[in-house]
Amino acid sequence: MSVAENDLSRIKNSLHGFETRIKGSRFLVTGGAGFIGSWFCDTIISTGGSVVCVDNMSAGSEKNIAHLKNRGKFRLATEDVCKFGTKEKFDYIVHMASMASPPLYQKFPIETLDSGVIGTKRMLELAAKQKVKGFLFTSTSEIYGNPPENMVPTPETYYGYVNPHGPRSMYDESKRCAEAYCYSYWKQKDTPVRIARIFNTYGPRLDAKSQTGYGRALIKFVNLAIKNEPISMYGNGKQTRSFCYITDQVEGLLKLLLTPGLDGEVVNTGSEEEVSINNLIKSIIRLTNSSSKVINTKPAYDITDDPVRRKPDITKAKKILGWEPKVGLEEGLKKTIEWVKETG
Repeated sequence: MSVAENDLSRIKNSLHGFETRIKGSRFLVTGGAGFIGSWFCDTIISTGGSVVCVDNMSAGSEKNIAHLKNRGKFRLATEDVCKFGTKEKFDYIVHMASMASPPLYQKFPIETLDSGVIGTKRMLELAAKQKVKGFLFTSTSEIYGNPPENMVPTPETYYGYVNPHGPRSMYDESKRCAEAYCYSYWKQKDTPVRIARIFNTYGPRLDAKSQTGYGRALIKFVNLAIKNEPISMYGNGKQTRSFCYITDQVEGLLKLLLTPGLDGEVVNTGSEEEVSINNLIKSIIRLTNSSSKVINTKPAYDITDDPVRRKPDITKAKKILGWEPKVGLEEGLKKTIEWVKETG
């Protein structure tokens, strides 16, 4: 069994008790050809649901969902979420469409703002009109900006310290505005909205070969280490991130969408295992038995306002979802490395 097949089986096994809500239900997933989105679609289809995937491929890849395209319960609509319209009826809408890679959203700042703001409003309008059972918006840890030390781990109650006029603003502020739209539709139109603030996620289907690569640093480190090539590190490597393996992330997102009584809730989904970029690289070199050397280079994009630390407080997720990550960083890195070697 391949790494991806094993991971899909692991996700399905973690959803015991939720299968009946998925089976026979119709899902609209925007950004469904992206890294996390494709795993979400995979899980729905394999659990007996059907999916219409909306993705204009600006940040997604058809190879992520190629194995689903001949499945009767999956349809790809290669369209811009800001213009997408349909008369089809859905039980659930999952809005994931977004450009999450700094090089990409800095190159296409207006498009990033549009998908976050206009796209979100359009999907909320559809959800309100159809009176769907659930609407999941995938927000981001980036809405917290650069939190002070006393706010790390960062709880959902922290309002954020974000620069609205800078090289990350188009992504950060579009997500913050989208959350405000979600809140407003929940309050005014009783739309059953749930918001996931996703922290760094990794695993199979991360793409290191193009600027659209969602995982960016981690998967590029893995690819370079396997090839014994120099690994570029920006800055001193002391900045930290908390990396959540894809199986855990998808489980958390689905439980947030499908658990009754959580309309209006905002929940962090991520790992509590914080690691510096420097130590991450050392682990990857060790696990790949690589001879790669670390070199300091200047990034090809603007890293102004790059967060110093990222670590979620997932107390709320544990309490209301009974969810917490099960795959540690060491295990997840081994699986990711194995997948890269499998797929070449």
